[in-house]
Amino acid sequence: MFKRSMSLSGSILLLFLVVSPIFSGICNAYAHAANRGSKEEGGGGWGSGPLVKREERRSLVSTEYGEISDVRIRDDVNGGSYLLQFFTLEPNSLFLPVILHADMVFYVHSGRGQLSWTEEDYLKRTHIKQGDVYRLEQGSVFFVNSSKETDQAEPQKLRIHAIFANSDEDLREPATGPYSTIRDMILGFDKRVLQATFQVSDEVIEELLSGTKPPAIVPADKQSELEKTSWDIEDRYITSLLSGRSYNIFESNKKKKRKESAKLFNFLEEEKDFENCNGWSTTVTKKKLSALKGSNFGLFMVNLTEGSMMSPHWNPMATEIAIALHGQGMIRVVCSSLKDDTECQKMRFKVDKGDVFSVPRFHSMAQMAFNNDTFVFVGFSTSTKKNHPQFLAGKASILRVLDKDVLAASFNSTKETINQLVASEDESVILKCTSCAEEEFWKMGEGEKEKEEEERRKREDEEERQREQKEQEEERERERGGEGEEGEKEKEEEERRKREDEEERQREQKEQEERERERGGGEGEEPGRQRSSRW
Repeated sequence: MFKRSMSLSGSILLLFLVVSPIFSGICNAYAHAANRGSKEEGGGGWGSGPLVKREERRSLVSTEYGEISDVRIRDDVNGGSYLLQFFTLEPNSLFLPVILHADMVFYVHSGRGQLSWTEEDYLKRTHIKQGDVYRLEQGSVFFVNSSKETDQAEPQKLRIHAIFANSDEDLREPATGPYSTIRDMILGFDKRVLQATFQVSDEVIEELLSGTKPPAIVPADKQSELEKTSWDIEDRYITSLLSGRSYNIFESNKKKKRKESAKLFNFLEEEKDFENCNGWSTTVTKKKLSALKGSNFGLFMVNLTEGSMMSPHWNPMATEIAIALHGQGMIRVVCSSLKDDTECQKMRFKVDKGDVFSVPRFHSMAQMAFNNDTFVFVGFSTSTKKNHPQFLAGKASILRVLDKDVLAASFNSTKETINQLVASEDESVILKCTSCAEEEFWKMGEGEKEKEEEERRKREDEEERQREQKEQEEERERERGGEGEEGEKEKEEEERRKREDEEERQREQKEQEERERERGGGEGEEPGRQRSSRW
């Protein structure tokens, strides 16, 4: 019995030599990117505002079997940021198990595969395909297989878009990262503790500690290789690690009936909330998807045909974070009157496939498709209570509820004008708006031109200021230089005068001496002549 236990424990550790080290690559990559993001906060796709372009995504994992990237999009109204990750698995690949630190709500953008996760006492599995949405609770262990897709000439990659919530009440970015690895939970202990825990030899512990770190996404064939010898051991280990129960969470328990596979919601197959010739829209709440119970996230999907528009509306209880799936569109957001008008002008932007954009609650918005293609986007709403979008027009318009005289006073117009404004009985949710996106794009371009012109004027003013400052400095320098030259001239002139005075003095002294010599020579001659005459 003891030998069997030793063998089992050794097998467990050997299994984690192959599987568990892979987990740490995810966390290490994520931590590295998170640190990088904190240093670059406010730049690029790391919390840069209401729009993050596809090319600004940060790469966390990149192998020949798949990729993981992420985006933080800032919430300027409520503070903080939201974290989204984009998983791409090549056909027949495996994203290895991780432990969720946060609720994870996701949408399957393309491809097929199998999702496996722990829930209470069981391992649950379900097939996933394009259009599916689901939620995994924090504390779950999950992994994903992509299908081989052998029946397709060009197999589709499995692409999953996910958002992570810090908690049920705080839907912003998790403070500790979205997930971590089982390996980290194990290798944080000393060798002696591990040996006493698993009752295995030093060799097994040494091999465990010296294991390499495979990438987060590996070929799915490695799973089948492990299944023959180790998957039955792994579920026993995880059972004891996570719950300490004596039954197997990965296999059917004889005393309990296994729960049925989870039912997902599919945007592309379920009945639409609203649909007409201009497009359709659907929202997903806990009423439609039981997995959302206990979560304050909802989902939505909008498909606009060419030259159509999602009618202006606002959310009283939710911020929307959306991902463009197809085509191009224009997003117009009208800011609160409390915000600076200049800032409001910036809330008009063009989105392309793969871009992420957000609209805070209490901000009126309209999404428009260009005339040449459909515009499709999917998103997550951060509704903490029941959220009923408020549309400006149509029979569901909030304006129809208000007193007409009060509205007339608010708009400083006549009651007749207000009556015409709210007269429409249509479902004004998705409307035809030919060339609206083009006009918004043109206005955005004009705005950019005005901005560029203003920046050009500022540059010219700055250059003029610097030029004037330089001229003033040069003038002062010349003045200082002129004062120096004048001083030198005065000094030279003074020295010249001194030299001339000295020369004049010396000349006068010399002349005086000469005159004295002349006078002295005349007086001496007379006595000589007198002496000569006496002889």
